[in-house]
Amino acid sequence: MSGEQIKTYDVVVIGAGNGGLAAAIRVLQGNHSCLLVEKHNLPGGFATSFKRGRFEFEASLHELNDFGSPQDPGEIRTLFRSLGVEDKIDWIRIPEAYHMITTDKKYDCVMPFGIEAFIDQMEKYVPGSRASMQDFFDLCNEVRDAQAYSTSVNGETDASYMKKHFPNFIKAGSYSVNEVLAALKMPKAAQDILNAYWCYLGVDCDRMSFLHYGSMVIRYITKDAWMPKMKSHEISLAMDARIRELHGDIWYNSEVVEILCDEADQIVGVRLQDGTIVHTKHVIANCSPHVVFGQLLPEKAINEKIIRATNARTFAGRGFTLFLGLNKTAEELGIKSHNYFIYDTADSVKQYHLMEKIATNHVQATVCLNNAYPQCSPEGTCMMYFTTMFMSDDWGNVCEEDYFMMKDEIAKDMIHVFERETGCQIHDAIEEIAIASPTTYARYCGHPQGDIYGYETGGWDSLMPRLMMMKEDAALFKNLRFVGGYAMRSSGYSSAYVSGDIAGRQTVGDLAKEGK
Repeated sequence: MSGEQIKTYDVVVIGAGNGGLAAAIRVLQGNHSCLLVEKHNLPGGFATSFKRGRFEFEASLHELNDFGSPQDPGEIRTLFRSLGVEDKIDWIRIPEAYHMITTDKKYDCVMPFGIEAFIDQMEKYVPGSRASMQDFFDLCNEVRDAQAYSTSVNGETDASYMKKHFPNFIKAGSYSVNEVLAALKMPKAAQDILNAYWCYLGVDCDRMSFLHYGSMVIRYITKDAWMPKMKSHEISLAMDARIRELHGDIWYNSEVVEILCDEADQIVGVRLQDGTIVHTKHVIANCSPHVVFGQLLPEKAINEKIIRATNARTFAGRGFTLFLGLNKTAEELGIKSHNYFIYDTADSVKQYHLMEKIATNHVQATVCLNNAYPQCSPEGTCMMYFTTMFMSDDWGNVCEEDYFMMKDEIAKDMIHVFERETGCQIHDAIEEIAIASPTTYARYCGHPQGDIYGYETGGWDSLMPRLMMMKEDAALFKNLRFVGGYAMRSSGYSSAYVSGDIAGRQTVGDLAKEGK
């Protein structure tokens, strides 16, 4: 079928990552035809798994936040229910919020889910912190309510309503995490422990918007974290099945190499690598704007406004992950927690700068899934995965001759740090090992520099400005919308699904205005 026009679709979605899958379902639920095009032979992007020996490793998901139980669902479970995929997946609850360790020996803290339990535990670690922690969660609840209101009116908020119902949300809107916590008179030690989640957003707490961080923390602590029993690829396969149920089309092993435009720079279709042309007037891109504007669209269609808007943004963390299959159980090895944050220092600003260079980056977010789901690996074994990020393109300085040596050195350091800080000796139990570097992520998902977090959400490009700028961003190029980590909800699994929901519904609205 090479070079042949196959079909015309109302919408073409480029990329079957989390955001693209959710967007395709929303378009189909709006009774419009949709083609999802994916260059890989599987759906999911990062939401996938792979096998080494007798182990099937989770590629990237640590946990889904804001999920909740069937009886008390959070935003993401509610979204999955609406998409028609919740009951296609078996879910397990993560046992604790996190276990934070700092190698300067200041902290070794295990924090639970639930506001009361979290505050009680913090009071044990930091006596006198209770009042400020309660104020923190009260403010976070207001942040969540304000965001829910904004979403319900599609971002077109009424200023007087906001002032009346969410005054503290407005007051905190332009301040960083550290500024707000200081204003709440929270003890410094409590701030340090509370800020453990910062690496999930990839911006230090001097520059991270409080609204963004508070929104994430309240969703974790009140709705717990959950995980599919069969790892994140179970979600991807469920969404693939749902798209087909709704009579959508998915083409795997099909890479879009060009978005076609007419003389007026209006989208008229896409061209695949094999020459196939698909006609459409609407494209949803589950990939970087740098890729879309720099490679897929015609050069003549790219104006100065697009160039400035795209190049003003900063790439976030570049990913590095170590996967271990161990021939002993977690209990035998003394691994007690599901989710570890191991930092050099609890000072996120200092830690961020240490993460700019390979030589000074010893951070890890490490998961032992068996402590949430013991049957996730063969009997008598356990699996671990260790993730860090480089906050600059220092990996680009690694020459080809040193590539494998550098991967091995970082992996050895991760194992050494974990053993030193937890007392769990794991190296003699290693049966399988796999390593994903920024080069791996760049090759696998096409992300510039191996970036796994999209654009950095610091300062003017944080969550709330992105949500407030959705109309302006959509106007950069007519009938082109973005989903995934580079889009309005920023990085993370939950955020990617929500971005697909938003962009899919907005595209349905665009089609309605056209009278389709």
